[in-house]
Amino acid sequence: MNRNPPIFLLIRLGGFLIIALLLASAFCTKVNAQVPEVQSEKHAFRATTLASGLENPWSVAFLPDNRMLVTERAGRLRILDPNFKLDPKPIEGLPEIMARGQGGLFDVVLHPDYLRNGWIYWAYSAPGAGGWGTALARGKLRGHQMTEVQVLFTMEPKTRSGQHFGGRIVFDQSGMLYLTLGDRGDKDRAQDLNDHAGSVIRLHDDGRVPVDNPFALKNNAKPEKWTLGNRNIQGAAIHPQSGALWTHEHGPQGGDEINVMRAGRNYGWPVITYGVNYGSGSKIGEGQTKAGMEQPLHMWVPSIAPSGLAFVNSDKFPHWKGNLLIGALRDQSLVRLELDGEKVLREERMLKGQLGRIRDVRMGPDGLVYLLTDSTQGALIRLEPIDP
Repeated sequence: MNRNPPIFLLIRLGGFLIIALLLASAFCTKVNAQVPEVQSEKHAFRATTLASGLENPWSVAFLPDNRMLVTERAGRLRILDPNFKLDPKPIEGLPEIMARGQGGLFDVVLHPDYLRNGWIYWAYSAPGAGGWGTALARGKLRGHQMTEVQVLFTMEPKTRSGQHFGGRIVFDQSGMLYLTLGDRGDKDRAQDLNDHAGSVIRLHDDGRVPVDNPFALKNNAKPEKWTLGNRNIQGAAIHPQSGALWTHEHGPQGGDEINVMRAGRNYGWPVITYGVNYGSGSKIGEGQTKAGMEQPLHMWVPSIAPSGLAFVNSDKFPHWKGNLLIGALRDQSLVRLELDGEKVLREERMLKGQLGRIRDVRMGPDGLVYLLTDSTQGALIRLEPIDP
């Protein structure tokens, strides 16, 4: 009996093998693609893709053992090993995450004293009475399991809107924690002191409300609130010299802003804005200025849809040191702002249209710049200076 397979079967098996190889290539999570040399105004650099195949990644954090944590908006917390290989098994043990519309799993950061206490913090959309809203939790990573999980804060009231969650977490130099909250698509909530929406909140690292919060002792006010009048903050960072909290936020059609957050200040939304209503272009609120409401340090008209923000504090990019880097979703670029104190001197837009929507911007412990791109096949990208 002839035991050799017929030729048509070999051809069919060969075709399946080719298809399998192509699929494996398409879904590979570790790649080494590069954007050719970029000549920016101050530095030449390359953009190297370290890992891809991430579903709408939102944030990256660097563990001391050279692994990385990456959040995917769909609700998964993932691990990249020191060689940037994506662990196929997500971390288990997170509270229920409501991934709808713009909602899901957002920022992830380590406690400033992580080596001693092991706390990891994340922001997410949490379900509850009336719908869902931004929440804050912390836990300790043991293998693929998040243990000792504590929900420290959950915004009230909750609604069923899929818009404007905020979701950035920052620790200041004294260890206080800040969480940004969007207006949840209902702009008037941003002016209501008895509503968490449209604000930055300030907490101790264990979720306690600081007694010196500006509205902590005020009747009919949420004690966690530190600011009000914010539309949707998706970028926040502490200035390395002044210690001030800098943020940017999405305007409506036009009017994206850079602001310095200060206790008890009203940042105007929706009473004042440099943007207009989508579609109609009609006026929002009372105009562009009003006594008692803050003016932005810098703004973009038309909108760039900013997301992610980092101060450059590395000698690897000496001519960017002290500059502000901002990711842009709609503009698909990396924005660099040169500063003099709290004044913006110059703006440069880099990598426009070359990487796609940039969701997060981080300075790595190696002094290099890391970016996340927002797509169903999102990527982790590192900017590397090219010596002259």
